[in-house]
Amino acid sequence: MSIEIRHELCTACGVCSRICPGTLIKRRDGKAVIPRPERCWGCAACVKECPSEAIALFLGDDIGGLGGRMTVRRDGTLLHWTVTMPDSSSQTITVNTKDSNKY
Repeated sequence: MSIEIRHELCTACGVCSRICPGTLIKRRDGKAVIPRPERCWGCAACVKECPSEAIALFLGDDIGGLGGRMTVRRDGTLLHWTVTMPDSSSQTITVNTKDSNKY
């Protein structure tokens, strides 16, 4: 697994580079880059914290993701996780962070 950074959506806020536990996300010309995407752990911390939905987690064939991408939009305590498949179909799952450790 790895992430994909859409530079046209990146607002250069720096949250992703601060939150990445592997210190893999760097900044180049103010924008986020991942020079070595093969080292990404797939933890999705940067995906979850990116306020501009500029980072997507690539869901490869090897994990049943069929090449889809997952992004997250935050709305207060709600996280809207959207999986978009290569055919442009998508599905969104909403999770309230207040309930995230309930189960």
